[in-house]
Amino acid sequence: MNSPPSPSPSRWFKVLRRTRLGEPCLRTYPLECVDLLRRARAAFRARQTLKETSRVAQLGAVVRMLEEHECDFVQALGKDLHKPHFETVMSELILVKNEALYAINNLKKWMQPQPVEKNLSTTLDDCCLVSEPVGVVLIVGGWCCPVQMCLVPLVGAIAAGNCAIINPSEWTANTAELLHRLIPLYLNNECFHVILALKNDLPDIVELKFDHVFFTGAREDGSRIAQAAARTLTPVTLVLGSKNPCYVDQQCDIVTTAQRIAWARFHNAGQSLVAPDYVLCHKDIQVRLIQALKCCLMQFFGPDPKESRSFGRMVNVDIFNKTKDVLWKSGKVTVGGQAIEAEKYIAPTILTDVVDTDIVMQQDIYGPVLPVLTVQNVDEAVAFINKQEKSLCVYAYSNNSQVISQLMNETYSGSFCANDCVLQSLMVTLPFGGVGASGTGSHHGRYSFDTFSHKKSCLLRSQRFECVTYLRYPPYEERNLSLMAWASTLSQRSQGWCQIL
Repeated sequence: MNSPPSPSPSRWFKVLRRTRLGEPCLRTYPLECVDLLRRARAAFRARQTLKETSRVAQLGAVVRMLEEHECDFVQALGKDLHKPHFETVMSELILVKNEALYAINNLKKWMQPQPVEKNLSTTLDDCCLVSEPVGVVLIVGGWCCPVQMCLVPLVGAIAAGNCAIINPSEWTANTAELLHRLIPLYLNNECFHVILALKNDLPDIVELKFDHVFFTGAREDGSRIAQAAARTLTPVTLVLGSKNPCYVDQQCDIVTTAQRIAWARFHNAGQSLVAPDYVLCHKDIQVRLIQALKCCLMQFFGPDPKESRSFGRMVNVDIFNKTKDVLWKSGKVTVGGQAIEAEKYIAPTILTDVVDTDIVMQQDIYGPVLPVLTVQNVDEAVAFINKQEKSLCVYAYSNNSQVISQLMNETYSGSFCANDCVLQSLMVTLPFGGVGASGTGSHHGRYSFDTFSHKKSCLLRSQRFECVTYLRYPPYEERNLSLMAWASTLSQRSQGWCQIL
């Protein structure tokens, strides 16, 4: 086990740069981050992360860290988000452990070269894809689930053989400090580091030039990160917030539907990138659905959710105020609506009489607020969803398989889940990520390994058989062209095109 480095205060220095117009421009960077990046690059060049044994050892260390400090993580998330013990273990710790164990179990297979289809002219050659680590990656975690949003990408980066610098969210300070303290105790101190940078400093840090940037969070922040990365041609993976629609069909079990929607929307006090943001249902079942949701809230949190040990709080006053303002400026409060700033508490709230121009439908909501809108049929629901930007998730509840198929095939989103919510984002065997305005790239399991790998194309030939390959050399002859075209063209079954040697 490595001994942790002594903590150092945040230090800054000025770097003289030049703008495109040639004018000098002073930019500020955290000195500590520059030093950590230098150390990580040196460790990567020394090939400290390349061997399978070293990757497995680091992944095992992540599992041990979570197991040996479960109480510390529960306590930190309790302070940051008033997060219940149950939610911390299930949605944070177990998820990360599953990712690490799945990577350990499959790493040997993932690291093997992948053969590709060959044509006649390359039939005696070895053609394959080799997965190479990209180098040093920056992982910027979100605050909704601050442990999994930092460590799930880290698992992928480790499995792929990279070094990594992690920046937990400043809004969950206790969790960030815990990761800052524990990761040096368990992981290689030269390869893996935690920085505690402020959100506004991140674009400058990104410009230090990493080999990949993985960001989870709000669209506005993701846009700034992407712009900063573009200036150094750094590839990015973005998992961004969005308005996740949830369609409830007339043909469904209302009680079960209400339970699953209420759990997904109101766990972690609604602070989630993957929770349903609004419900679309037929007007004939709206009253029954809302009554069922109300019963679920009573069952989950009791008559006063403020007193429930199972209900969280807003992460800070800023998110509290944004959520409260949206709550009272959209539709009609049918259930809940209570807000106490001193406790950063907002009750589980259901809104009705909402229209698509209301502010609750125009902004990403990170709070316990669920608007319920009505539509005439599934076609109108599909049209409504497709008028919005592509979301991170689309949910549909129905006992009619044709309705489910229509929602799945005619809407566009990063992921889709039928008759439940959120679970598709927790499965290690399914890729998770956004599309369009909800992000780019994906992760989880093998897809995290691929995200942090470069697929290098390799063709390994012998110097024998020059009696065949000489046909490609000048002076060109029509007969040689015919033979080469015949040998280089894939069969129709493969839908391939001519590949000239």
